[in-house]
Amino acid sequence: MVQLVGSLRKELADSLSTSKVLVVGAGGIGCELLKNLVLTGFKNIDAIDLDTIDVSNLNRQFLFQKKHVGKSKAQVAKESALLFCPSANITAYHDSIMNPDYNVEFFRNYALVMNALDNRAARNHVNRMCLAADIPLIESGTAGYLGQVSVIKKGLTECYECQPKPTQKTFPGCTIRNTPSEPIHCIVWAKYLFNQLFGEEDADQEVSPDTADPEAEWNPEDTAARATASEKDGDIKRVSTKDWARSTGYDPVKLFNKLFKDDIMYLLTMDKLWKKRKAPIPLDWQQLANSACPKEDTAGSGLKDQQVLGVWGQCQLFQHSVETLRSQLQEKGEGAELVWDKDDPPAMDFVTSAANLRMHIFSMNMKSRFDVKSMAGNIIPAIATTNAVIAGLIVLEGLKILSGQIESCRTIFLNKCPNLRKKLLVPCILDPPSANCYVCASKPEVTVKLNVQKTMVLTLQDRILKERFGMVAPDVQIEDGKGTILISSEEGETEANNSKFLSDFGIRNGSRLQADDFLQDYTLLVNVLHTEDLERDVEFEVVGEAPDKAPPPQTPQEEVNSITNGNKDTAKPSTSSKAPPAADDDLMIIDSDDDDDEEKEAAASSDPAAGAAGAAGATKRKHSDAETGETSTKRARTDRAAGDGADEDDEEDVIELD
Repeated sequence: MVQLVGSLRKELADSLSTSKVLVVGAGGIGCELLKNLVLTGFKNIDAIDLDTIDVSNLNRQFLFQKKHVGKSKAQVAKESALLFCPSANITAYHDSIMNPDYNVEFFRNYALVMNALDNRAARNHVNRMCLAADIPLIESGTAGYLGQVSVIKKGLTECYECQPKPTQKTFPGCTIRNTPSEPIHCIVWAKYLFNQLFGEEDADQEVSPDTADPEAEWNPEDTAARATASEKDGDIKRVSTKDWARSTGYDPVKLFNKLFKDDIMYLLTMDKLWKKRKAPIPLDWQQLANSACPKEDTAGSGLKDQQVLGVWGQCQLFQHSVETLRSQLQEKGEGAELVWDKDDPPAMDFVTSAANLRMHIFSMNMKSRFDVKSMAGNIIPAIATTNAVIAGLIVLEGLKILSGQIESCRTIFLNKCPNLRKKLLVPCILDPPSANCYVCASKPEVTVKLNVQKTMVLTLQDRILKERFGMVAPDVQIEDGKGTILISSEEGETEANNSKFLSDFGIRNGSRLQADDFLQDYTLLVNVLHTEDLERDVEFEVVGEAPDKAPPPQTPQEEVNSITNGNKDTAKPSTSSKAPPAADDDLMIIDSDDDDDEEKEAAASSDPAAGAAGAAGATKRKHSDAETGETSTKRARTDRAAGDGADEDDEEDVIELD
């Protein structure tokens, strides 16, 4: 007769009490997971999170209370979890999992690692560390009512990076600065403007008219006289936006006339931009003030944040927000900078008013503060019960692993609505490793298309190896027979190379680079494909990747062959995410399935539920990532009419994640 300890077999209960596990992330999922682990019988738990507790966390991260705001998530989560089981041994690390101290040997201390993360960079890193240490990893993610859990084991299943994640689309700078056509363009412009005025200036986030717009093809010398700008401080000057704003003392009226009158009149002189577009209409503060109607301040009823202010109401909001932000800068002292935060009322007011004024100028319908916040912050409400369900599923998969039954593990999708089989939870067979994966293949190799005469070593290091391929501290040598060191992870050794072009080191079409990340115990061979035909603003391309295109439909025979255990739920999910540091909040950026260009920070899968619920018919489509809304080239294929689970009227453009 089977001996039980509680609801578990004695052998499994003993295994839980002796096995050491690591929980990465102590946010929405992490809190529920820690509580579940101690109540299930896990006794040796390490938890790591760099984040601190914010008021906005309290509605769903139930291990935290108001008195904990500002404290370490990992430490408070530990203390709260111990109240459920004082005999548990929990160690909390208030740190980033990407810290070099947490090396392969650190990961080998654990029988199991469970991710409760919110960004792609940390996920990539933990994936590689678990592969290097040969430790099972349980991935998870939620987005609103959707969720997913998957198991990763070296040599047995796909790793987190086996399926390519789409590179987030960006808008051309000239669209943001010259010819916005959608509200999101104006919201992006307003966020850029906030940084240019009050935050850290970024040359890639310029907001002034782009005279280099290839579509304009104008001669400023011939037409500049036609821009009738203000005669005082608001006059158009080719100086940095922040320097000009400081020179006016951040005068709201002068800022307004510069941004919404003078710059717009300057745009109007670029004749060719407006031959097939409706030209923008400049705004003048004094004229608006003279014609303002008190009843114009709002349009519509309902909650304050869901009302749409009139033009003069937006002007007043702009003025008040600028004055408040100016005061905040002054309080911080000389050289201080502000950081945009959707939960900071003055910052949100500034972006709302500036974006709406620009929308009005370019003949778009203005948006409520709620709508602007959703798009600017990339959020929909996080659902506490979704986190609870996913955390429970993580523990169930963990029990299988510790029972030695990893072959019975599944990828599980939590749907928004039941499919035809009345199932909210859809299990899927784990896929085997991809032979072409640039992470878990026996000899990882990629081909990168770039211009060796224009690509600097620093771009190779930061944009390609770190950002695109997820390395933390790469060392690169050229396979030229000499072993030339191009990049060293040792500080100062190769800094002189950063500003040089790849061609300066004899790198040309067909050259091969060996990139090593000793922290991740990872080596990647990079084949260089020289080209001069990249699109504008595109620095490089990874050859052979087309993650934004869905795979071709399967033939009926292929469909039959792919069905396992009487259903079609055989695909593996993607739990990708954008790459802010591991300490970032639960707000993540997502990509859209449409073909329109999108701003790097704006997102927008309109129906994330489709990722878990499946499509009508048996064809494979992109799987919408339950963590981030990003799409992978694979998705779960549920029953023929499972698409009923997807909301036809779900118009939200943005997602909040845990």
